[in-house]
Amino acid sequence: MPSCFRTSVKRLETFTRMTRVYPNATFTGVSERPPKLLPIPETDTAEEAILTVWKKSLLFNCNGFTVFDGKGNLVFRVDNYMDGHKGEILLMDATGNPLLTIRRKKMSLGDCWLIHEGETLVNPRLCARKSMNILNKNCLAYVIPGNTSTSGRIRNNKVVYEIQGSYSQRSCSVYDDSRRLVAEIKKKEGDKGVAYGTDVFRLVVQQGHIRTDFAMALVILLDQMFGSSRR
Repeated sequence: MPSCFRTSVKRLETFTRMTRVYPNATFTGVSERPPKLLPIPETDTAEEAILTVWKKSLLFNCNGFTVFDGKGNLVFRVDNYMDGHKGEILLMDATGNPLLTIRRKKMSLGDCWLIHEGETLVNPRLCARKSMNILNKNCLAYVIPGNTSTSGRIRNNKVVYEIQGSYSQRSCSVYDDSRRLVAEIKKKEGDKGVAYGTDVFRLVVQQGHIRTDFAMALVILLDQMFGSSRR
């Protein structure tokens, strides 16, 4: 089978699956600018932002994530996931602007990651660690403030978010320091109860309690720690 024909078939299969995930999505297979980002309201704390996360890059020959809002509009993307072994992953908005840089913390005990604003690699906002507590097996990871001292050591070890559940089952809950549920990872079902599998799932974010991009960063970290991309 000619390579050009195989490529065309692959693009058709990818587009067909994407339109099943969300009909508003468009996909060209090249690095063209995706649909314009529509803002997700974050002022009403009584509302939820329900996102659909697809573990698939918009670009061919790349692994990553593509994230849609409840109306089927593209909101987040990760296209450099194959380079995660280098210890750095970039979360972008729909137009490719950098939102967060997720970087593995070097010379640390256990699986530890830092979350930076934009593409900066200084003054991390959050630090996420894989839980090693054998007495609390339900805890997957916890998040502490990322501010560091001049020596590079974390100043504040107070837990701001704790993640519980099972990432392999796409059933996780994120709690803040007041034990409020701020985000959830859930399986997504299509029409007539048809399941999409583990590559497509829902991310439910409680508005006003956690930034939506931070919640997506935690999904990426869970995939690094417990998913097929862990090393």
